[in-house]
Amino acid sequence: PEECAVFHCRGCWTVLGDSLQLCGPEPPGLSVLVCFKVSGDVSWEDSLLVGLEGALLGCAYYLLSCRLCGLAVGFILYSSGSDLAYLRGLFCFFKDCIMCYFLKNQMIIEASKVNFPAVTLKE
Repeated sequence: PEECAVFHCRGCWTVLGDSLQLCGPEPPGLSVLVCFKVSGDVSWEDSLLVGLEGALLGCAYYLLSCRLCGLAVGFILYSSGSDLAYLRGLFCFFKDCIMCYFLKNQMIIEASKVNFPAVTLKE
């Protein structure tokens, strides 16, 4: 409850999710918030993309977009190596595309500047 936040699109401030849906640690090399549920204002295409560089090299994924402004806000991993296998099927928001509104103190902070408490998939 102390850390409850609502995740907003950086482009248009649409609500995309919240910190109660966080379900995994931030993977090495990826600056993302891992969630098991998102709002209805998050959309994705049926076509798969393939990572050509960086931490998603060789991974197949669906790109997540804000339904209102179209900003690419994250991905759903479809296939990957064993190091990222735990992310398959989960919603991963790019931290640099998300703003966090903290309910308790009514502050808005860029997601890239926030460290949420560690959460594991088992919890």
